[in-house]
Amino acid sequence: MTKVKDIGEQGLLERLQRFCPPEIIGDDAAVLETAPEQSLVVTTDVLIDGIHFSNLTTSPEDAGWRAAAANLSDLAAMGASPLGITVGLGLPGEVKVSWVERLYQGMTECLQKYNTSIVGGDVVRSPVTTLAITAFGQVHPNQIIRRSAAVVGDAIVVTGVHGASHAGLELLLHPQLGQNLKDAERTALTRAHQRPQPRLDVLPILQKILNSQSKIQVALSAHQRCDLKSQIPVAGMDSSDGLADAIIQICRASGVGAVLERRQISTPAAFEDWLTEEQALAYALYGGEDFELVLCLPQESALALVQHLGQGAAIVGYITPGSTVLLHDEQKKFPDQVLSLSQGFQHFNQ
Repeated sequence: MTKVKDIGEQGLLERLQRFCPPEIIGDDAAVLETAPEQSLVVTTDVLIDGIHFSNLTTSPEDAGWRAAAANLSDLAAMGASPLGITVGLGLPGEVKVSWVERLYQGMTECLQKYNTSIVGGDVVRSPVTTLAITAFGQVHPNQIIRRSAAVVGDAIVVTGVHGASHAGLELLLHPQLGQNLKDAERTALTRAHQRPQPRLDVLPILQKILNSQSKIQVALSAHQRCDLKSQIPVAGMDSSDGLADAIIQICRASGVGAVLERRQISTPAAFEDWLTEEQALAYALYGGEDFELVLCLPQESALALVQHLGQGAAIVGYITPGSTVLLHDEQKKFPDQVLSLSQGFQHFNQ
């Protein structure tokens, strides 16, 4: 079995070049042309063996898919369409070449769904397998989604269910769990962890709704011209570090607070006969790696977006004055709870 140390850096790069468009790679950097009136969006994500992926829970193909999906999700969270990614790979020499090729195959399978390519990168020796991806995207400057744009009165929308990825991870680590789950339910949950879907599909729907609302607002003001580039502000980010984390981060950046209604938080139907209500809520709030979008926008637009998306999309709360993020139960079965970042996963705090 051929190992990375047997073929060296250049030999490995030659093998990996077939995953990239030949007209782009070969220089010290990739040059990507963008359309007029477009902003280039760049995001970088680093994944470490044993922390972000493991042979116990993910095949090399799944690890590659998840790595690509995480970066595409960051672009989606900014409102950007992907252009390409570069891959920085740190490897022990004992890693099998076939493992690396399978990793890249998984990345490619994910990227191809969104007409995106690997356009370059670097390979170095490392005591721990490390994967660093930089993704490039483009967006019109007036359509950028920022964390700092939430205003009091905005509805908080999630684009799908939360907790599925963490549940899938638990099932992979502890196969004895969830004995009463149906095979299809178990498969769906594990796949949610191994093959998450970045929500780039939400962007054209969101823009269509915002354009429609902009037309209505402009029509109400006779002295204004109808300019579809004047978008209704939207705040947002993805929920890769958990739903609670996303909402808290948005509130901090926007200088606002929020109230979440616990019974509006969408979780997989499979949770009902497996987890307690408190366990399901914890998975949803703090499990992470669901890669859904969390968006703050006016009520009318939020309702239209949820209606278009279906499948777990929901308004889970509202932006409020102050700085407190509160979990509320309208049925008063549970007391109000203040949410904080310390309750979720934080690097170096574990």
